[in-house]
Amino acid sequence: MNIAVFDSGVGGMTVLHQIRKLLPNENFLYYADTAHLPYGEKPKDELKKYIFEAVDFLVAHEIKALVVACNTATSAAIEDLRKNYSIPIIGIEPAVKPAVIETEPKKKKVLVMATRTTLKEEKYHRLVERIDKHDLVDPLPMPKLVELAEAFDFDPEHVIPYLKEQLKPFDLTQYGTVVLGCTHFPIFKDIIEQIFPKGTHVIDGGLGTAMNLKRTLERLHQTGGGNGKIIFYKSGVKVEDSETLKHYADLLERLDTISGS
Repeated sequence: MNIAVFDSGVGGMTVLHQIRKLLPNENFLYYADTAHLPYGEKPKDELKKYIFEAVDFLVAHEIKALVVACNTATSAAIEDLRKNYSIPIIGIEPAVKPAVIETEPKKKKVLVMATRTTLKEEKYHRLVERIDKHDLVDPLPMPKLVELAEAFDFDPEHVIPYLKEQLKPFDLTQYGTVVLGCTHFPIFKDIIEQIFPKGTHVIDGGLGTAMNLKRTLERLHQTGGGNGKIIFYKSGVKVEDSETLKHYADLLERLDTISGS
């Protein structure tokens, strides 16, 4: 049986990349709901409708686990998904807790880059209230990074001006850690690191999600049975055109390069 990885677009590929490193003997269905992009700018009720349509499709393919590889979708629907489906469902959230733990002793702050919907959601605010006792965390919506990722535009000449414009109000020397709170953003991790002072730690929740999935499957004795094969879907339609498949392969290669693997 396959593991399903779901996102609004290509962002979940950053989580899939981490999962494949930890669980190389699995097969995957990757579902990008590109017909309803961008998730980060849509109201919660509308999002939940799209999310449940996608998950219904994936569950019909007899998956053994679902990874919601989208911070916005996790915030909007993870609790309802777990009530409605019996398979293990693993979500993702901005890595605020490790960022605060790491940064607090350094007398530095934490910058959380995410979508507007994630930053507005009660789930995110509860997380920050629970962890951030000294007002270290600053939020920053970065919607255009999603657009650039979906266009497979990783050219620093296009990305850096946008980053600099959005970061203009911030004193970057104050920040010890930057949290990439949207799964699209780690695609630009190497470029984001160039903007911040040397020594600033840039992190995301992808590895934690992959480790959570691995622990869950091991506990259920459901690991293995595959060889790393990925079948891609766009909003319920199987991706078979060579150009799109090459874009996906190039993106996974880029993520290998960024992570040094």
